[in-house]
Amino acid sequence: MQITIAGHHTTKVGELWEKGLADLFQEAIGGSVKNAGIDSRQIDQVFVASKAPGEFNNQLHLNALVSQFFNHFPPSMRVEGACASGGLALLAAEQAILSGYCQTALVVGAEKMTDTTASNATRILAMAANHDAENGSTFPGLYALLAQVHTEKFKTSREMLSAVAVKNHTHALENPLAQFHREFTLDQVSQSPLVADPLRLLDCSPISDGASAVILTGRKMKNKPKILGFGHAQDALDLASRKDLTTLRATVQAAQKSYQMADVRPDQIQLAEVHDCFTIAEILAIEDLGFFDKGMGGRATLNHETKLNGKVVINLSGGLKAFGHPIGATGIKQVVYLAQQIEDERYKLGLAHNVGGSGATAVVHVVG
Repeated sequence: MQITIAGHHTTKVGELWEKGLADLFQEAIGGSVKNAGIDSRQIDQVFVASKAPGEFNNQLHLNALVSQFFNHFPPSMRVEGACASGGLALLAAEQAILSGYCQTALVVGAEKMTDTTASNATRILAMAANHDAENGSTFPGLYALLAQVHTEKFKTSREMLSAVAVKNHTHALENPLAQFHREFTLDQVSQSPLVADPLRLLDCSPISDGASAVILTGRKMKNKPKILGFGHAQDALDLASRKDLTTLRATVQAAQKSYQMADVRPDQIQLAEVHDCFTIAEILAIEDLGFFDKGMGGRATLNHETKLNGKVVINLSGGLKAFGHPIGATGIKQVVYLAQQIEDERYKLGLAHNVGGSGATAVVHVVG
């Protein structure tokens, strides 16, 4: 059975002061139903992704909140896996469709992150690390450790890290929904304020508000993008329990599963939306996904091999870095962006890579 992307919608991403969490959910859902051109009563099941609505918005029980937006109150459940919540919600919907439990499912993710202080947002995000083993750590600090190890082993330079941010901000200029529409130079990224050595402010994805929704169906529909393959894998939650800090093993395993299901090779992927929560995360991703040899991701980026018209186009949307990172929506908006590009006949085969924590969870989708 094939899984068809029947409809989709992503809201503007940014500091959306005038909208609440429920507003974002409603906008994404309404837009996806309209885009699909279906009666909303055809939706059999709803899967909701959000990392920390209780902490950010004092609102839990999101499955009930979202179900009541429909007159027929479809069965609904919330899925949480840190920053991979969106990818996991997609996976749950796909498994439900393939098992025959439902025929058409809505997957919607949202996060409203800006209605708190930066320090509190940092505390909330840090809950996705291992509290006992990494208490006091922040995600910039954890990814800085990954960057230090990668730099020591493969001579990844400051300029290579900066090249990731420069590219993604340039790509985002063509994305009207992106949080940032501003170009940066290598020097501007390299000289931005230090956050956790070697990561600087412009190496880090932002705090964002936004929502994204996709309608998946087992019904046969012509001229619509398809989910060709998916993979999901896990690794140790804390860095100290990992065998190798120069690779995210969960990404490698999830990618292998998705490639096998879709019957494609990494060199056939034309466009990839990868989880660049930090610049080092994109370098790790393009190596672990098989686009470049281990240790060569930074050099490939600096040599423009991941830009538009390069060997493989990485984060044409702007990625998490410039499109924004409303956590529950991120894994969904990656797939939505690929679907849009395929519908516009700009590309035929794309990949979405969604990560939770410092690499403990990874979900990979192939869309075509």
